[in-house]
Amino acid sequence: MTDFMLSAFADEIDSSLSTQMDVLKKYGINYIEMRGVNGKNITEYSIEQVREIRNELDKNNFAISAIASPIGKISINESFEQHFELFIHTLDIAEILKAKYIRLFSFYIDDNADYDLFRNEIVERIKSMVKAAEARKITLLHENEKGIYGDTPERCLDLLETIGSSYFRATFDPANFIQCGIEAYPYAYRILKNHIDYFHVKDAVRGEKSNVPTGLGDGKIKEILQELSRDKSKIFVSLEPHLSVFEGFHELEQNIDRNQSISNDGIEKFDIAYNALDKIINGIKEEVYING
Repeated sequence: MTDFMLSAFADEIDSSLSTQMDVLKKYGINYIEMRGVNGKNITEYSIEQVREIRNELDKNNFAISAIASPIGKISINESFEQHFELFIHTLDIAEILKAKYIRLFSFYIDDNADYDLFRNEIVERIKSMVKAAEARKITLLHENEKGIYGDTPERCLDLLETIGSSYFRATFDPANFIQCGIEAYPYAYRILKNHIDYFHVKDAVRGEKSNVPTGLGDGKIKEILQELSRDKSKIFVSLEPHLSVFEGFHELEQNIDRNQSISNDGIEKFDIAYNALDKIINGIKEEVYING
């Protein structure tokens, strides 16, 4: 059975780092995929401020599973030089926070543009970042995302194989594939499975923009986790629920009055997301136990 190391985008709970940690402690989660801290993206902080954040994490026994950076989430038509400086700053942050992974993207392509025209430039940009990351033994995780070059499993695979570095791997986000009209499992997963080092727990319904709790969408999270449990000895599984009030909420929360107005705060939404994932993971463990 794979060791699913649970992490979370804690800024979806609350902007305050203190609140984020207090809530995660209740669920026994001591990893954070760090993105927003006290109202700002982690990459916006100075090195000295990041050291202060590291001290707060250490005091509360938290570690960073990955830096959820915005690197590569700009138009391919924007200048790369200044963005590369932000990337180097992000490497510095990762070292201070003792993060072995940095999440990044492969640049937005304008609507109706020919993606193939930008392939070589994107490969060269990512190669330059991978070279810098290799020197620090930090692995860059490419996340599939709607509108970027790597929005399909085929283009993701092309980047991963072309660059061909053990320091350039994949974060698999099933909801993002669903929102691109692509089957997350088995199609996308089977294409990318040999390159996946990290998994985002995010589910979505085909044809809809909003996300839903794990198991209520078309992401086939349970099936992916079952296969991951056979493919990997351990892997970070990071909750990024992106939840809002949704149809099916009351079916998950049996004790809530169906006529009651549902709060939309981050703590409640995280509780729903966590319990949905926990139910699936426990079910997988039971199946493994029963089947010997």
